[in-house]
Amino acid sequence: MRYSILLVLAFLLFSCEKKEDPIINSPNEPTLYFPPLNSQEWESASPDELGWNLLELDELLRYLERNNTRAFIVLKDGKIIVEEYFGDTILGTAAFGRDSQWYWASAGKTLTSVLVGIAQQEGFINIENPTAEYLGEGWTSLSPDKEQSIKVKNQLTMTTGLAYDEADLNCTLPACLAYKSDAGQQWFYHNAPYTLLEKVLENATGKELNEYTDLKIESAIGMKGQWISQGYNNVYWSSARDMARFGLLILNKGIWVNKEVLSDSDYYQQMISSSQNLNLSYGYLWWLNGKESIIFPGLPNAVSTQLSENAPDDLFAGMGKNGQFVEIVPSQNLVVIRMGEAPDDSLVPILFHNELWEKLSLVLRID
Repeated sequence: MRYSILLVLAFLLFSCEKKEDPIINSPNEPTLYFPPLNSQEWESASPDELGWNLLELDELLRYLERNNTRAFIVLKDGKIIVEEYFGDTILGTAAFGRDSQWYWASAGKTLTSVLVGIAQQEGFINIENPTAEYLGEGWTSLSPDKEQSIKVKNQLTMTTGLAYDEADLNCTLPACLAYKSDAGQQWFYHNAPYTLLEKVLENATGKELNEYTDLKIESAIGMKGQWISQGYNNVYWSSARDMARFGLLILNKGIWVNKEVLSDSDYYQQMISSSQNLNLSYGYLWWLNGKESIIFPGLPNAVSTQLSENAPDDLFAGMGKNGQFVEIVPSQNLVVIRMGEAPDDSLVPILFHNELWEKLSLVLRID
């Protein structure tokens, strides 16, 4: 009898033990570090202890400064390895630091992509539904049947078929949204249909864009940015560290520590994979490296090259005007952030991006 009582007590003792938090990384993956919320604390490691090439790092930083960079961050396994800020009032440029705010430009499209995925997992949006279901009929100047064929997914993939010979490709008025081809039959980097995704989000969720961003992403990972209206566009502004937090969330497949921010793994995988056959280097508002062809912004046709021949093939990135980059390299457990002014006259500085990775690869000793 006494033995039976001991067994019962043992069972109760072990069954009441606190359960361990779920493991985020598989046993074969490095453990990611996540900085605490609402804190400036962020663990770091030196490039030297990782075996990086310090001479090449010095050259990279000089190159970045010459090319109007204001902030540059490299995370490895979530820890800060490189964090540099440029700008000197003596030289006529405003000092830039850890708390300075800067615009993401079109790199902010990646935030919108994640927000759409969250809204879909919450049942507010189905990306296979017509956009008119969320914006109402007459959001374009197309005939009703042509307009009805445009889905939210077409907005995510730049395949709405809307005319791209308009005077202002940012204009979201119905008069600016004319027919060019059937939805899904052309790829063109058209800002207006993208911008209207944000109105889709607001109408579907019943929450203003900044509020929904804060509720679903910012408060969950410690970001403190904001969307600011600029003409027809909404442009996201934050510090470089905030952008790095977002990159770390995406590196960990939408999970922050144990919190599933983007829990729909199918959507996540679709988001960072070729989303159509017209531009293989484009997912859901993310640019993809390592593909056999690409259509660059402003061009209607594909060319036989990849986003960056000097970057790892598995890189995917948010890329914005004047060289705003949030870049993820899963094979290296890297997040790379660049904020700054234009290094050249191109809309999105592709050549600068390729040169940056040529130099960064030497630092990382990537063959």
